[in-house]
Amino acid sequence: MTVFGYVCRPCGKAGSSVVFVTWALGAALAAAPAALAQEAEEKAWLLDEITVTTTGLGTPRATHIGNISKIPEAEVEFVKPVQPSEVLNRVPGVGIQQGSGAEHLTAIRSPVLTGGAGAGSFLYLEDGVPMRAAGFANVNALMEAMDEVSGGIEVVRGPGGARYGSNAEHGLINFLSRPPAPDEDGELTAWGGPHDLFEVTGTASKTLAGDGAASHGFRGSFSVLNDGGFRADSGLEQQKSRFRYDYDAPDTRIEATLTAVNTNQETAGYVVGPDAYKDPALYKTNPNPEAYRDAWALRTAVRIERDLDDDLMLVLTPYARSNRMNFLMHFLPGQPVEENAHWSGGLLSSLVARLDGGHSLIFGFDTEYTDGSLSEIQYNAAPPFPAPPNNSPQGVHYDYTVKALVLAPYIHSEWQLTPKTLLSAGLRFEYTRYDYENDAPNGIFGRYLRIPSRVDEFADVTPKIGLLHEFNENITGYVNLARGARAPQTTDLYRLQRLQVPGEAKSEELDSIEVGARGNWANISYETSLFYMEKRNYYFRDANGFNVSDGKTDHAGIELELAAPLPFGFDIAAAGTYARHTYAFTNITATEVILDGNDVDTAPRTLANVRLGYDFDGGDGRAEFEWVHVGDYWMDASNTAEYDGHDIFNLRLDYDVTENLALFGKLTNIFDTRYADRADFAFGNERYFPGEDRGLILGATLRY
Repeated sequence: MTVFGYVCRPCGKAGSSVVFVTWALGAALAAAPAALAQEAEEKAWLLDEITVTTTGLGTPRATHIGNISKIPEAEVEFVKPVQPSEVLNRVPGVGIQQGSGAEHLTAIRSPVLTGGAGAGSFLYLEDGVPMRAAGFANVNALMEAMDEVSGGIEVVRGPGGARYGSNAEHGLINFLSRPPAPDEDGELTAWGGPHDLFEVTGTASKTLAGDGAASHGFRGSFSVLNDGGFRADSGLEQQKSRFRYDYDAPDTRIEATLTAVNTNQETAGYVVGPDAYKDPALYKTNPNPEAYRDAWALRTAVRIERDLDDDLMLVLTPYARSNRMNFLMHFLPGQPVEENAHWSGGLLSSLVARLDGGHSLIFGFDTEYTDGSLSEIQYNAAPPFPAPPNNSPQGVHYDYTVKALVLAPYIHSEWQLTPKTLLSAGLRFEYTRYDYENDAPNGIFGRYLRIPSRVDEFADVTPKIGLLHEFNENITGYVNLARGARAPQTTDLYRLQRLQVPGEAKSEELDSIEVGARGNWANISYETSLFYMEKRNYYFRDANGFNVSDGKTDHAGIELELAAPLPFGFDIAAAGTYARHTYAFTNITATEVILDGNDVDTAPRTLANVRLGYDFDGGDGRAEFEWVHVGDYWMDASNTAEYDGHDIFNLRLDYDVTENLALFGKLTNIFDTRYADRADFAFGNERYFPGEDRGLILGATLRY
């Protein structure tokens, strides 16, 4: 069993808990230092891990310039997340709020962001290839990930570096597919839980020897999920499949994947009113039983590595994808229906040169073409609130197509200044062109503005420089300066509201400085980082649903992750963050007052995840007790309505009965705490997505 660890946050109301955890950890380690030393060396995951996200090549985490967290394959398999947030929230600086079914909103070194900001500020990858086209992101993008059969997940917090452009602003998540086994393997897992919850996953692989030293590896994987939902009329059905082919020869390596995802859900809307998530008469109800979301995604990519010389390699990754979604916008007045779709294709190309003295250079060029469409039609009569001219009238709100082109050359370099000092520098230029065509009548329609057809172009430059130094065998430090940028989402540009000016949305920019350290101390593997970021041209919706195009925000915090063995087979791992996300401008309207220095809404200052684990003798199984902490936060930008935060406790057990059979179970929300997965304030009301009550899940895995 693999032990993996993350951070504990020192701050605010969680302070006493963090102090206690730190004290207990230190006391336990001091109790048996000699016995633990060997075990700590065996579980020094932090320095031994190999990551691939930053350069596309295998890089030891010990020498990675900047933060990166890796959730290994074994941990994902142990957690068996119903939704990706269950495992991703074990990473410091990450706070994903689960909505109804597969719906969610993401925070990575940020507040929980919504709308175009929530869709465009984070980059979601599969084996290094974006799962969606730039400018056409999905705020619920994790529903298109296949984490059920995983080769691990890597997370970078803050700007993603020269290799990644639009959307890698606040951070990125890279889902790694599971490679074929060296020989062959097979696995079938089934589990069930409350509210008609069941899931079946399977995977099988085989590797064949080819001509000479070449080999051909094949893996097929699938998952089927059915969740009746603990709230009324909130069922979810998902089907996912992936095929992967690997070819390995002395001078050529190929990795090809084909992934398909289908989602059908009945969506439960917000429960409304002060502390409605605590009300036994409300929290399981669904005010929007008519709401639904149907989506599917199909994508394929082929990564080709060709050795041109001993120190020169060409990497080409052509890819294609198609996405479609239809859903009822139950959260808006009038409940319009949105249909969006796009198909896209592109090429990621790079030339990797290894120079004398440990230096390396990557010259890259990325290109992508997208053809997308969106329509929003309200079939219901105009609701009484809001009143004209800000109402939402019956009829076609928007109907348009957008063709997009992205061209992005970049360079990434690493320079070994001394045997213990490494310098990294990179620069990316990204050109984006949108060709928009309006298929609805031009002009104002209630609160909506439908603009004439037009072309918009954006050019963004994102530099990055970092320095890493190994002070001794126990501590390595780094400093990173980077800029993240993204062209506006197409919905930011063409889904306008009355009183807005076409073309006023600019490329969002975020400047970041980060100082961190990682290593081993007193048998504890750790990584910690301090960060400060300033964002300009923040584009968001105010409390009445109108867009603000020139916002500014500041972000500062500390993150920590650690893991350590304890006596008698126990271990502890923790992840934590203390951060402040504040508005850096003033915006006053009749219903909302945003003041410079206010906390951004839905930005808890404290997040923590602590796990106490136990490995059974002989490595036959593992048990884990988990504490999940979310601090209090403001629900509105005016900082007048507050959510108190919550603490949830979970228990997991996985035991190998035989070499071919494993049984597992997990008890979630052990103390049946009433909490909100998301707390929000809009249109004059407190709104909540209630968290699920206590649940027991049991299952089994067959292997050969």
